[in-house]
Amino acid sequence: MNSLINYLSCAALWLGLAVRAPDLLRHRHDPYLRAICAVLGLAGLCFALGAPPTVGAVNRLSGVPNLAAPITYAAITGYCAASQVLVVHWRGGPRVRRTARRWTLAYAVVVLGIALTFALGDAPVERRTDLDTYYATTPFIAQMIVLYLVAHLTAATVTTVSALRWARQVRGGLRAGLTLIGAGSLCGAGYSATKLVAVGARWSGRDWSALGTTVSPAAAGLGALLVVVGVLVPLVTPRVAEWRRAGRAYARLGPLERALDDLLVRRALRLPRPRFASPATLLMWRRTSIHNALGHLDAYCDRDLYDRTRADTLTATGDPALAGAHAWAAVIVDALRHEAGAGEAPPPAAGAGRPLAPSPDPAALARISDVLAGAVRVPATSPAPSGRTTAGTA
Repeated sequence: MNSLINYLSCAALWLGLAVRAPDLLRHRHDPYLRAICAVLGLAGLCFALGAPPTVGAVNRLSGVPNLAAPITYAAITGYCAASQVLVVHWRGGPRVRRTARRWTLAYAVVVLGIALTFALGDAPVERRTDLDTYYATTPFIAQMIVLYLVAHLTAATVTTVSALRWARQVRGGLRAGLTLIGAGSLCGAGYSATKLVAVGARWSGRDWSALGTTVSPAAAGLGALLVVVGVLVPLVTPRVAEWRRAGRAYARLGPLERALDDLLVRRALRLPRPRFASPATLLMWRRTSIHNALGHLDAYCDRDLYDRTRADTLTATGDPALAGAHAWAAVIVDALRHEAGAGEAPPPAAGAGRPLAPSPDPAALARISDVLAGAVRVPATSPAPSGRTTAGTA
């Protein structure tokens, strides 16, 4: 079960890294992006190296019992350094680079300490899951264990406090992401805290190794999931919001497109519907179809009808936007009727003589669609004959 948790956590973190990688390639000199990608990559590496099958493979290939332990601890320490650098860039300030270098140097010293204590200690019996408690009383190996756990607990605690403190100052997706990162870091602190408790119990003669082999991996796995989601939320939230806006705009234009559907089919003015398209692409497709239809109807549009309808509605409501939408809706319905009645006859020459105002913009199209759907109340205007007794004649 521990192996499954480790590998799933690694997959989740590296999935987050894969999502962030394109941004890093485009902005490779951005220290904030580098820190985020380092956190995700190193955290995933920690879980991969800590899985018992990986531990056994590293020990077997190296020929050194428990060599996987200092390698994993070094990866954890590197993750701690990346976390602190990320926090430094979050906070900002005039001494960001200097502070980031100090944290990096401090954790580099921890890595050297891990390597030195492992070289000085003696750990001949391979332990894939409980090395922390098994060697908790072994000289130098015990110091190595405490060193990496304290370094990890410090990084997780600082990250938790910083993320949650910043989350109170922002809103939206960034706030949600920071809250999740803070919660994930808190779970990470739980990992090292339970390990330290198990080690302390070993020092006092008790066997609480289950804390290190069951509770700690579960806390670390949950923390990894929360952190990767927290990193992705600020990236995904704007895109989701854009898709929601596009989806609402697409649905709002439905009545207008349905009114033009017969013309779009008869004159083959509608482009093929894109498959597996985003809401933004579908919205563009629907707008293009509508503009194609309006372009074809331009010769049949009655400017006098537009002017009279707009003036009547403007007088009744005092709303220029609503008046324009009502006038366009009346003209479109009238033009569709005359275009359908004209059959194959050429459009009336008078239609092109007095062109309407510029083609409606996206906001105007949405208002016209609302009028056609009856979604807005417009005052009834007196019937205004277009002056065309038969289709195709002035």
